[in-house]
Amino acid sequence: MLSVLISGLHNAKHAYVGWRRRQAAYEELSSLDDRSLADIGIRRSEIPGIIERGRGSAGAERKPQFGFAPRHARVADGITILPPL
Repeated sequence: MLSVLISGLHNAKHAYVGWRRRQAAYEELSSLDDRSLADIGIRRSEIPGIIERGRGSAGAERKPQFGFAPRHARVADGITILPPL
């Protein structure tokens, strides 16, 4: 019975720590201006989804992602330049 209580407390602590990390990340991203968010490739409306996607990956290594979405294209002199895939 004691081990169940200890396990429950451990799980509650782990959930709280994860929630605080997500809250801190949300607050930090929300504090950036729109230009800074664009520099890192996200829109303000995407912040909640980004935070939620990171929910289950605490401590897990993330694989680098290659390729770019069309919205990551750069515009120079009216010509859209897509990076090589």
